[in-house]
Amino acid sequence: MSTRVLLVDDQVVIRYGLRLVFEGEPDLQVVGEAVDGLDAVDAVARLRPDVVLMDVRMPRLDGLAALSRIVTSDSAARVVMLTTFDLDEYVFQALRGGACGFLLKDAPPEDMVSAVRLVAAGEALLAPSVTRRVITEFARTAVPADPDARHGRLTPRELDVLRLVARGLTNDEVAAELYVSRTTVKTHVARVLAKLGLRDRVQAVVYAHEHGLAGRSAQSTGC
Repeated sequence: MSTRVLLVDDQVVIRYGLRLVFEGEPDLQVVGEAVDGLDAVDAVARLRPDVVLMDVRMPRLDGLAALSRIVTSDSAARVVMLTTFDLDEYVFQALRGGACGFLLKDAPPEDMVSAVRLVAAGEALLAPSVTRRVITEFARTAVPADPDARHGRLTPRELDVLRLVARGLTNDEVAAELYVSRTTVKTHVARVLAKLGLRDRVQAVVYAHEHGLAGRSAQSTGC
């Protein structure tokens, strides 16, 4: 079954370019386009896309407000925000608001395709430069860890994995850092998400920085 994709951007040239990127992929289907946030909310309700690629800055209703309406609706659509600049001031708020990730508009076509497939499969993503921006912002506003918070349920190794994920490391990089296999890291990430009641990797980054965990040093010695 094809992944249904909705394209949301006020610039026709951007929508046209994105459509061209996905038209050649047999497992991806562009089911519609929207020119602003209001259009997007309506299109999500009508077309039931699996993934929404949505611009941040748009007339009438911006991407952040549209995201809020989509997330609080009965739609199962997963939203990836598109931005021209990795320093967009909406990044921080959108991740807290339920976006599954951010992607730069100048990303290579293969990265766009991979991103949609990952998000459709339940993963989350951030462009590396956007990850650095998010981490910088969280570090600036981080609060002391709450000893009664949910992360008290995590093992020392799971805390290590969470801390490294919050720094923007991929599973392969976490595996290299902790001298374990990639499969082991994936298992730890899944357990962290389950224990903390988080939807995806992006929410894990948010949680870690909100609870002052990202800067801690690894102390565990085993799995």
